[in-house]
Amino acid sequence: MKMRRKGILIVVSGFSGVGKGTLMKQLVHSYDNYALSVSMTTRQPRPGESDGKEYFFVSREVFEKTIAENGLIEYANYCGNYYGTPKEYVEKQLEKGKDVILEIEIQGALKVREQFPTALLLFVMPPSAQELKKRLEGRGTETEEVIDKRLKRATEEAEGIENYDFIVINDKLEECVKEMHGLILAAHETPDRNQEFIDNMRKELENFAK
Repeated sequence: MKMRRKGILIVVSGFSGVGKGTLMKQLVHSYDNYALSVSMTTRQPRPGESDGKEYFFVSREVFEKTIAENGLIEYANYCGNYYGTPKEYVEKQLEKGKDVILEIEIQGALKVREQFPTALLLFVMPPSAQELKKRLEGRGTETEEVIDKRLKRATEEAEGIENYDFIVINDKLEECVKEMHGLILAAHETPDRNQEFIDNMRKELENFAK
């Protein structure tokens, strides 16, 4: 009998406006084996936000202590505040057998893989560049200048896509969620994510051969 599986850390990246957040929420809603990673931050909570749900809200001193203790998978300073992924929270979820989803930019994704070699890296893409522009404009919350900046940023991000395990085309939401779930299920069966099971099988077979 195969031993209880450990969870996989899933890193989701993609262009701004491609719908990563919606995809991940739908994945967690549709299937019960996923947990969204909760980031740690030094910024103040906004109205309606609570500690441990949207973020772990901590002081700058606590955050820097966590950095010094190697307690973060990755972190960045954005607009004067720290944001990072706590290692302990992720590892606890993985030990429970939960697949932990982490939304992160392309540079951070490769740092995550250094610490978690079996992490699964997924890059979400639109069906076309024109569709991406249309989605950004459809939000109705950003100026033309901001949209142009996001499209320029996408050009830069497109340089690192080959480092990912799979690309996922977000055309129809429901189909894309099913595809992501299927890729994650398949990833659980790769030899590098089942080394303990393989090693035990070899030992048992060697006992038969004695």
